Amino acid sequence: MDDDSVALMNIGTFARRVGLAPSALRFYDDCGVLPPVRVDGATGYRYYAPGQEARAVLVRRMREAGMPLTDVCQVLDGSGERARAVLEAHVRRVRETAEAARSAVEEILRDLLDLEGAGGPVGGGRGARARIGGAELAGAVRQVAPAAADPAVCEEFPVLGCVLVELDGQEVRLVATDRYRLAVRALRPSSSAGEPCRILVRVPDLREAAAWALQRAEAVVEIGPGGARLRDGDAPDESWELPAVPGTFPDYRQVLDALPAVRHRIVTDRAALAEALAEAEAAAGGPVTVRAGQDRLALVPRGSGARELAAVCTGAPVPRVAFNPGVLLPAVEAGVGPDVLLEFASPDLPVLVRSADQGSFSTLVMPVRADPADG
Repeated sequence: MDDDSVALMNIGTFARRVGLAPSALRFYDDCGVLPPVRVDGATGYRYYAPGQEARAVLVRRMREAGMPLTDVCQVLDGSGERARAVLEAHVRRVRETAEAARSAVEEILRDLLDLEGAGGPVGGGRGARARIGGAELAGAVRQVAPAAADPAVCEEFPVLGCVLVELDGQEVRLVATDRYRLAVRALRPSSSAGEPCRILVRVPDLREAAAWALQRAEAVVEIGPGGARLRDGDAPDESWELPAVPGTFPDYRQVLDALPAVRHRIVTDRAALAEALAEAEAAAGGPVTVRAGQDRLALVPRGSGARELAAVCTGAPVPRVAFNPGVLLPAVEAGVGPDVLLEFASPDLPVLVRSADQGSFSTLVMPVRADPADG
């Protein structure tokens, strides 16, 4: 074995050295930003060299500053002049965003003076339970609920207007689908007990419970035969009841397990992509076609010119793929952080929309038939 091989570090060791999580290193490898110097062909284990530490630390520092991955790449691989311009532009955006956030928070604080804490009756029954941060639970509901079906579809398929809540001891999962989207968010409880169980909850009921949980530092989720209940982690007598909905939820695991290997990945600015999709939806011109190049993502609405976004594209390009912008947009908006990751296996299979800063949340979005005239 040569000296370089001896000096290599496995992903756990390298992660500790540079202050990045192993999951983040895998993500940066997928995006081509920080690939390992060697990947074991038999095990798939990644190995990094000491010379990569400076680049990894710089990536971490820029991501901690909230920089989109497209900007990070320009700083890493562009000229010094370009890097300086990108960093200065980011500072200006951060200042503008901070000022807007300050104004919004001040307004919210004024409104809170008129609000009273929500409560609910205390129900009986025992079952599986898990303790989760209140804000984390509320955020998960915000992300998953938009994937549930609208009232018209629910008249024929009531379970599609529900969110599946699963407790299995290791995770609390929230799942929703309208047959065109499938959203899954996994939460890690700080403690749990009981047997694995699941329950269906109507979206309006779950959103009300999420608003209640948001005001608590921690919420204890309890599932029993008759429904679910949220208890205040610090004040057990305060709780919120969630009635169960009978029915059988689609086997979402079978859908996820059947997906083939990813062929192409695109990382782009989440806000810019959401804005472009919103414009395409407002135009009401039909599907929007997605095309990717080496460092560009092009969106082509029907009857309009292409809009190009900076992007990091890796893997074998797939042919153009068309989406209903009103279906893809909520999946992009539900993400967290400045970037969004789109993973394609083929043009006729769902695209996996992942939050680059939150691997525990993902959405599958079905493509639609592309018009040959659209790009």
